[in-house]
Amino acid sequence: MPALTFIPPADFSHVVRFTPLVSIDLILRDPEGAVLVGLRTNEPAKGFWFVPGGRIGKDERLADAFARILGVETGLSIPISQARLLGAYEHFYDTNRFCEPGYGTHYVVLGYEMNLESRPDIALNEQHSRVQWMAVPELLAAPDVHENTKAYLR
Repeated sequence: MPALTFIPPADFSHVVRFTPLVSIDLILRDPEGAVLVGLRTNEPAKGFWFVPGGRIGKDERLADAFARILGVETGLSIPISQARLLGAYEHFYDTNRFCEPGYGTHYVVLGYEMNLESRPDIALNEQHSRVQWMAVPELLAAPDVHENTKAYLR
């Protein structure tokens, strides 16, 4: 398999404007059932708590995308075989990562859930200013947790 390459920003802006993106979201639960969320620093969903996730690259196998996204977003290394596919979700946003007017972002998301044996240290990436573990009732009641994250837990 060739090395994963990402689309240059100008081309990616065109893709976001005209096509849905395919991505993976990770619902990580600690032994008490709390869910890991990060405070997003970029659009879409900037300023909201959201589960870790990312888009799948062209010619990238699901297991490889899962491992890459989990590693980049959390610093963890867990095989996809230890996760449970919750299903496919659609996320629609009025904004886009480029903050350009006139178009939003459409994701088709595969939600994967993992029950962890302990609460690990999480390595932040540039997409999140901080992370926290939230009990499900707290998460569902919080106005600053994005609705698309709440959908995984309803």
